[in-house]
Amino acid sequence: MDRFFSMVAARIAAWAGQPAAFIIALSVVIIWGVSGPLFQWSDTWQLVINTGTTIITFLMVFLIQNAQNRDAAAMQVKLDELIRAVADARNDFIGIEHLTDAELERIRHALEQTEDCAGSDGNGGAASRAELIDRLLVRR
Repeated sequence: MDRFFSMVAARIAAWAGQPAAFIIALSVVIIWGVSGPLFQWSDTWQLVINTGTTIITFLMVFLIQNAQNRDAAAMQVKLDELIRAVADARNDFIGIEHLTDAELERIRHALEQTEDCAGSDGNGGAASRAELIDRLLVRR
């Protein structure tokens, strides 16, 4: 079931991002708008577009979220592999996507502060960044 949903979600998300999908959606809205006088601008006429767009939007949220989750997970795996492959990279950053927003913000802020002082230790700030990361990750 998961594989089937992922396959369908990926295909629909890819199709929905194409110009043809936009042109079809725009055409539907134009046809609906032009048909207004034919239906005397009735409540049913308005309900048709409201219901249709609500259903499509509701379903697309799940499909697009699924595609984004897969893309983000794949990107994380790739970044983790790059961290592992680079000799001077700090492995402490692997898996930090699982930290809370507050913990990530603390690390980001501290790293930005360290970047402002980079070069003061003669290593381009590398030693102070490493110490900072160690200190922040231990506080979790």
